[in-house]
Amino acid sequence: MTEQEFVLAISELGIDLTDYQLNQFKKYYELLIEWNEKMNLTGITQKDEVYLKHFYDSATLTKIIAVEKFENLCDVGSGAGFPGIIIKILYPALEVTLIDSLMKRITFLNEVIKELKLEKINTIHCRIEDFGQKNRETFDIVTARAVAPLNILLEYCIPIVKKDKFFVPLKGNISREIKLSNKALTELKCKVINKMEFYLPIENSFRSLILIKKEESTPSKYPRRFDKIKKNPL
Repeated sequence: MTEQEFVLAISELGIDLTDYQLNQFKKYYELLIEWNEKMNLTGITQKDEVYLKHFYDSATLTKIIAVEKFENLCDVGSGAGFPGIIIKILYPALEVTLIDSLMKRITFLNEVIKELKLEKINTIHCRIEDFGQKNRETFDIVTARAVAPLNILLEYCIPIVKKDKFFVPLKGNISREIKLSNKALTELKCKVINKMEFYLPIENSFRSLILIKKEESTPSKYPRRFDKIKKNPL
């Protein structure tokens, strides 16, 4: 995906990029490649592929939820900043929190934030299950991309979602994971209210978005410690 194709694809999501935003994406790509030589941030490094498989793919979150109607978003397991940094560039007024358990990735994210002059954005070096016990019902939108199977993701993420607000995981083929997540959805007091399946342009990779609404407060025992989640997932 060339920059021109990226601009067109983003416009089809209802967002008209400014020159300033486009320059932020250019700088982001340069930083990603520079830092990727020092640490393993991504196996995708060709510019066309980064713009398609990281930048545009992250932006597709907006297909299923009107991000501009909410005040804050948390990206769990943010890694190199996908989708959190992308959404922040597209929606500068949104308050964004990026959580990752690896300090060197947090260091990279802080450099991106500084170089792109992003405001109202925090990074937190923490395991999500620890963060979830202390920051319950904090966010309007929580998202995660390529972090864990859905039933495990739900226990990580639903506790920090405000009541009546949303968790939106970005996935590949999600059908089997949804079937295996019925117990987790029930136990964590949430439900799937929308699902979208589509193909990325150009290379036609299959993608799924799930809109999950938190209907009641999460029982206080969740999230459990990592060893308990891993040994006995919901």
